[in-house]
Amino acid sequence: MRRIAIAALLLLASAAGAQPSLKMMIPANPGGGWDQTGRNLAAAMQGAKLVSSVQFENKGGAAGAIGLAQFVNSAKGDPNAVMIGGMVMVGGLHLQKSPVNLSQVTPIARLTSEWEVIVVPANSPHKTMADLVKAFKENPGKVSWGGGSAGGTDHILVGLIARAVGVDPAKVNYVPYKGGGEAIAAIVGGHVTAGVSGVGEFAEQVKGGKMRALAVSSPAKTEGIASLKEQGIDVELGNWRGIFGAPGISTQQRDALVAMVKAATESAAWKGTLAKMGWSGFFLGGDDYKKFIDEDTRRIGAIIDSLGIKK
Repeated sequence: MRRIAIAALLLLASAAGAQPSLKMMIPANPGGGWDQTGRNLAAAMQGAKLVSSVQFENKGGAAGAIGLAQFVNSAKGDPNAVMIGGMVMVGGLHLQKSPVNLSQVTPIARLTSEWEVIVVPANSPHKTMADLVKAFKENPGKVSWGGGSAGGTDHILVGLIARAVGVDPAKVNYVPYKGGGEAIAAIVGGHVTAGVSGVGEFAEQVKGGKMRALAVSSPAKTEGIASLKEQGIDVELGNWRGIFGAPGISTQQRDALVAMVKAATESAAWKGTLAKMGWSGFFLGGDDYKKFIDEDTRRIGAIIDSLGIKK
């Protein structure tokens, strides 16, 4: 198996010397989960000498649809072009009825899964999740929730919380941001009542005392934060992220990228990133990943439709 992986890497490298140079599309603004995932994966690849360099392009907006459209149009047939994406994109594309979708790119590998965290600014009057839910039930529109793109994991989680506590999900006041940096500034600045994102994305602000974590979407306590389920809210949700290749590459070229990514995820650097960010390794490559995406597209679409989530 190891020999096959090495052979595949050599195939990819043949056009660009011993180590290929990758072009990585990150369809979100700097600072968020996709950005963190892409740049840490690239660092692991370079550290393991799988690539000579990685060129990044951040193109945020519309749950990744803007970056996805650019990637589809500009990278066709390029075996050294990759794009980061995940569950957020699946939901956002469904909500927007986007003309571009993940069937137009080449699934390479699922990388991580991360639990979501609900936070408030440090000076918020809501000291507990129960406080926040009480205010939410009394006046849903007055409680604003800041997170990633409309229809993404953060938005879905708020809709599931609403349904679980008896609030009409259509009444959720959700404020989407194009990147983690924007969301953090809005939450810390008190421009929204609460924030939702992956545990790793708000970790520094929580540890630094700028935000207070009220709950996580895991089945049990995570990073010292009580879960929604433990607090009487029957909701559990994980957010996966992965990597895609360009449209129109060959199966051989795809398999070379799968082998490269798998080797990077087995490195000490990547394992250190998982521990530091609070992510779980969730590797799934090639055809199995494609099948997973097809199934998740149907699942997330059904959740969004059932919750009546609107942009």
